[in-house]
Amino acid sequence: MKGRGSPRGRQYRLAALLPSGAGGRGTAARTPFVFLIVVLLGSGLITLLLLNSALNQGSFELSKLEKKTDELTDEQQALQQDVDAYSAPDALERRARRLGMVPGGAPAFLLPDGTVRGRPGRATSTGAPLSSSAEPSALSAPGRTGPSAPPLPAGAGAAGPEDAPVVGALRAPSGAAAPSPTTAGR
Repeated sequence: MKGRGSPRGRQYRLAALLPSGAGGRGTAARTPFVFLIVVLLGSGLITLLLLNSALNQGSFELSKLEKKTDELTDEQQALQQDVDAYSAPDALERRARRLGMVPGGAPAFLLPDGTVRGRPGRATSTGAPLSSSAEPSALSAPGRTGPSAPPLPAGAGAAGPEDAPVVGALRAPSGAAAPSPTTAGR
């Protein structure tokens, strides 16, 4: 009977195969692990909820800004159309005529040495329309040498549609002579 062993030896062998303390000790050891897993899952879900809320807030703000951009683009295009309408040649001519301006006629240029190039003449209200002055003149045709239009003085840029430069001369008051271009620079 040597091969069978004692009942106590058998009990020890079986105890080695089974986890020790299957009663209260195993449950007490698992409690912190389960609590840790629950805390990690809960914090992960809360983090996902906060992240989702932040993304939704950002998407609402983005759609609001896109709508504002569309409105501002429409306003900018409307203002650009107004500027284009004010700077059209026929609109400039109408505003110049309302201000009492008439076409200037043939230009005369004062050269740096004091000589006058061209024939200055008096501006009349029966002259050609202002918009015809946009055609190229014989002096500025290619292959010809001659003076071009004088450069604008510094700071002569247009500040707005009403301040846009208009080609022409002011009508002289009744009874007063128009200033001569030859004496204007002296």
